[in-house]
Amino acid sequence: MYSFNNLKEKKVLIVGGSKGIGKDIALAFADKGASVIITGRNIEDLEKTAVELQAVNTDSSYLQADITKLEDIKQMVSDAERIMGKIDVLVNNAGINIAKPALEVTEADWDKVLDTNLKGTFFCSQVVGKLMIDKEIPGKIINIVSQMAFVGYVDRAAYCSSKGGAVQLTKALAVEWASKQIKVNAVAPTFIKTDLTSGMFQDEAFYNDVMSRIPLGSLAKPSDVTGAVLFLASDMANFITGETIKVDGGWTAI
Repeated sequence: MYSFNNLKEKKVLIVGGSKGIGKDIALAFADKGASVIITGRNIEDLEKTAVELQAVNTDSSYLQADITKLEDIKQMVSDAERIMGKIDVLVNNAGINIAKPALEVTEADWDKVLDTNLKGTFFCSQVVGKLMIDKEIPGKIINIVSQMAFVGYVDRAAYCSSKGGAVQLTKALAVEWASKQIKVNAVAPTFIKTDLTSGMFQDEAFYNDVMSRIPLGSLAKPSDVTGAVLFLASDMANFITGETIKVDGGWTAI
């Protein structure tokens, strides 16, 4: 009765889908039979991941875009609709962090983090949301946020602010678009072990501090986040909107 079978016919746009968590999410959707388009700024990463996606599902492609620029977003969404015919699911995964003490954060640092993590998430949602409403598509929008939306942490003033804003944005859009049957939710991971983050865990003090805060006693894997995303995209979550699922091993439960 309950399965991910309904994802087979879905058309999925994954913003920030060329590496890390986004790549894992893209491969999982493709494996379930969904048509997938990944986006990002780095063409080499996009091309490399596209090869892997094609090996899983030939109905997959990529688009290069900078989501800090509204015109790029509009073109990206227009191209995605042209290629797939519609968009059923939007995953806003693009995000950056500039780790600095609050007293050292520059205006440029702040703008770069907020423009990607919050501005980009809003305008991707706005443009895709309008498309879903105009075409009467009961779509799903899933924002990848962070446990840092709920707790403070050193050297992450801009990042915590951006992710906290994204959680509130998720609620606001969920309420505003509920009458259109568009469900807007978020997934908030803890620190994830990937090739991209392995370097920072070489700092023994940092690693030990993170581990001391996770009751389950291990770092999360990209697949831990992907499971929550697939659930929210599936028919099993059709009466869930405005929620954030924390994938944090219990960090925020303490």
